[in-house]
Amino acid sequence: MGQKVNPHSFRLGSLYTWSSNWYAKKGDYSRFLVEDTKLRGWLFERLKLAGITEVKIDRSINTVKITLSVARPGVVIGRGGSGLEELKKAISVRLKTPKLELQVVEVKNPDLSARLIGLRLADQLLRRYPHRRAIAQILEKTMASGAKGVKIKLSGRINGAEISRQEKYFQGSIPLSTIRADVDYFEQPAFTKMGYVGIKIWVYTGEKVSL
Repeated sequence: MGQKVNPHSFRLGSLYTWSSNWYAKKGDYSRFLVEDTKLRGWLFERLKLAGITEVKIDRSINTVKITLSVARPGVVIGRGGSGLEELKKAISVRLKTPKLELQVVEVKNPDLSARLIGLRLADQLLRRYPHRRAIAQILEKTMASGAKGVKIKLSGRINGAEISRQEKYFQGSIPLSTIRADVDYFEQPAFTKMGYVGIKIWVYTGEKVSL
């Protein structure tokens, strides 16, 4: 089972919490769900250069609190906080909420983020960088940053091959069936000129105490 489900959803409630926290009436549930999904996608695209890894949304009766985890908070905040105010206004227009709280949290070690690793690898594949060299560099850098295990899986027309195939690369251990294991997971497609290449990243940083 640990091999077939998303490692994050497999540990929801025991090790991780939900990225959206709110209670809605029957008529508001679908609206809130669509708003959160669209807002999260928009923020990931807009703050791509800031190295955004996570968007947490907490709704109360009259307030919406959004917490952004980014690798480069200075890009979001801007000079004198101008960037943060501009972003806050743009989000307020989208949500049409009376009160909005926006918080930016710095990611202490970006090299342990599966999302940032996957996006970087996808960009390298688009630029036709040798995939084995890129993955070897990622494995070495991630393990040196304190990870206990990392696994990378590529699927599709790797290196422009006529027939699609899968390639797996790993270093250390990845205990996917252990619920205590803190496993960061991300999947990202790379739309290369020769075809579609799917990327999956697992990063294991050790065991954590349950919630």
